[in-house]
Formats: sequence, structure tokens, C-alpha cells
Amino acid sequence: MDVLNPATGEITETHDEDTVEDVDAALADAADAFEAWRDRPMREREALLDAAADVLEENKRRYAETMTREMGKPIGQAVAEVEKSAWGCRHYAEHASAYLEDEHHPSPPGTTVKTVHQPLGPVLAVMPWNFPFWQVFRFAGPYLTAGNVGLLKHASNVPGCALAIEEVFREAGYPEGVFQSLLIPSDLVDDVVSDERVRAATLTGSGPAGRAVAASAGENLKKTVLELGGSDPFVVLDDADIEAAADVGVRARTQNGGQSCIAAKRFIVHTDVYEPFLERLTEGFDSLVVGDPTDKDTDVGPQARPDLMRELHEQVEASVEAGATVRTGGEPLDRPGAFYPPTVLTDIPAGCPADSEETFGPVAAVYEVSDEAEAVELANDTEFGLGASVWTTDRERGEALARRIDAGCVYVNQLVKSDPRVPFGGVGESGYGRELSEAGIKEFVNKKTVWIE
Repeated sequence: MDVLNPATGEITETHDEDTVEDVDAALADAADAFEAWRDRPMREREALLDAAADVLEENKRRYAETMTREMGKPIGQAVAEVEKSAWGCRHYAEHASAYLEDEHHPSPPGTTVKTVHQPLGPVLAVMPWNFPFWQVFRFAGPYLTAGNVGLLKHASNVPGCALAIEEVFREAGYPEGVFQSLLIPSDLVDDVVSDERVRAATLTGSGPAGRAVAASAGENLKKTVLELGGSDPFVVLDDADIEAAADVGVRARTQNGGQSCIAAKRFIVHTDVYEPFLERLTEGFDSLVVGDPTDKDTDVGPQARPDLMRELHEQVEASVEAGATVRTGGEPLDRPGAFYPPTVLTDIPAGCPADSEETFGPVAAVYEVSDEAEAVELANDTEFGLGASVWTTDRERGEALARRIDAGCVYVNQLVKSDPRVPFGGVGESGYGRELSEAGIKEFVNKKTVWIE
């Protein structure tokens, strides 16, 4: 696996892929490790996760530099991602026991009936490159602490991150085989999912990848959780705080180079505030510093791979050909590296790529609507259903509108985010199941009824 620095276009490292024999050995180690790990007292598993948070914090600069080198995330955002991963570990180190406490039920006199939560076994995680630490730790933190063991198939452009995460668990004192990274190509994933030693799978990524994993798991009657793409609406009503909405909107669309499933992608703005919002949003995009991701002053680094930048530009070009207007940006930067400028499109034709597809980069599609009903209709006019954001100074109005939007999470006067304290996931083409919070840690456990007469 070659590591291509997207800021320079140069290959910086090469890692050997694991062979079929390596994978078989890893699966055997995982199965063996599970037998002892499942019986490890919960408090000991929590203590180890807390130690993993320590390792993350102690090495956050080094891990951040690996992220920046491999997928182009600006260094400040990369450090923040490692810190967030540590926060997620601390959350489950503190709350896993409470989340997985036995649940008692009504029963006849003299009996005890309860639900106990027991781990399933080795869980395969197929993870993406865009948040290469956080995505993995929001899987590994809860599922390992619940007593499962983890196998990570990370994206092929971030092998150094995969190995660094394996190092975190090793340095924290986890037993051999409890967490392993598999450096394998995508065409071996089906074999791993189908292997009888793997008991469940989770994937964050594209729709086609999710369908493939779900099909293999379903054929073998294995539980899955899928977090797929998104085309999140960012709804600005006529009574919104325009300055706050636009300023947060800039960050919601361009953070991580716009390469986020929950980035604001479709800005749906009431006609009464459309022009001032558009002006401030465009000014905000123009003010961002695009450049070297190792520079602390950079806001937007390169896209993660040159081919991904080309696909994004093709979507913009097709949208413009269909009738969209470019307000700013719209052309790759004339410099080495996969740099694409923050771009604002208006006059979006129905069915063009900016309207109907997920744009995975710093491209905002801005719509003008006449009233709240039209805003809700447009927000729901998508196959995706991951997140949404609503802006209004009337909190009750915001909550009422949030309930009418078809999405896994809706934030009022806030950007969409994943937080270890609340469930995260989508509906429709954005997947199923939930990560994080109590809901997340219970996805991969056997909720066993125990009746004692």
C-alpha cells in the first residue's frame, strides 16, 4: 500500500499488504482472544480504555501528523480529531458499566427476570479515510469495552493511521488479539465477513460498499451497522440569526475539506433572508486559507486523493452545464496537490449532481425557498437521511420543523456532529443502526433474557 501525500502528489511511504495467510492467523488470534476477553471484568476493560485515552493524548501531535500526511487534513483539525477520540474513550471508560447494567423486568412472585448484555465475538470494522482516528475509536471504544474483539479494515490510503491505532491499544495494555488492523484490499473483505469466526460487521463509507458488506453479512445471518453517505440540508428560516447561521455554515461545509458525510451540503434559505445569507456565506468561503495542511493557519487542505478531486470537479461542471451558477470557486487550484477551492453554487437545477448526489468536498449548493413548507419539502427531497440543521430564533418552531425532516439527527441552531453522549446514524440510503451513547454500545451484544424461578 503506497501512501500518496495529497498535498504534494508524492509517495511518502509503502506498507506491505497482509496475505490471506496473515488474515487467517489474525482471525484465529481474535477468536482465541475473545474467549478470555469476554470474561474480563467490565471495570478492567474500562480502565484499559481510559489508558488508551492517555496514549492518544500523549502522542496526539505524532498521530495528527500521520493523518495530515496520509489524507491531507489540516494539522489543527487533525490534533482536534485525536483529542476527540480520547474524549470518546473517556466517555465509555466512565459510562460503559451503566449502559450495560442488567435490566430487570416484572415477573411472578419468587422469580427474577432480567436482560443481560453479553458480547458477540470478533467484529469487523470497515472504516473510511476522512476521519481516520475518530471513526475507528467510536467503533472500538464501545464494542471492545462491551467484551467484543475488533478487526479493522481501514481505507487503503491511510495504512499508517491503521497501524498507529493498533499501537494505541497495544501501548495501553490490551491483550494480544483484542484489536488488530488488517492491511488488506477491499476484495478480501467479503471473505472476512463470511468467515465463521467473525460475528458482526460495521461499515462507514459509500453506499455500494455498505450494500456489499450487508449482503455478505445477511447471507451469513450476522448483525451489521452501516453509516453511509449524506446530503444534509442546512435550513435557514426567515427569523434566523443570519450572521451566526452563515458563519457556522462556512465551517459546516468546509471542515475537513468538506469531506464529511454530515457536512452541510444543501443550504435551503428563506427568500426574506436569502441575499444577506448568501453574501455572508460567500464572503466566508472567500476568506478561507487553502494550502499546506501542515501550516497551522491553513483552513482547507487538499482533497484526500487526486481522483476524488477530479470526481468532485466533474460534479460541479455537470451542475453548471445544467444551469447552476458559480458564485465563488469552481476550478481546481493551479498548483501541485489535489487542492479544490471552497465553492458556492446557486440556481441549482433539479436532478443535477449538486442537487441529487453527495458532493464530497467544499462545494455548497444554495437554494431559495418561499416558505417553511417548501423548505421541508426540499430538505426531504433526497435519498439520504443522515443529518440536518435548522436555523431559527424560535426554538419551538425549530423543534417542530426538526420533527418533520427525515434524518437520523437534526440540530437546531447548531451544525450536525457526532458526540459520544448521543446516538448517531441515518435512515434511507444513509444506512441503519446507531453508533455512540447507550444505543451504540448495545448494537453488538446479545440481549439475553435470564429467567430464574
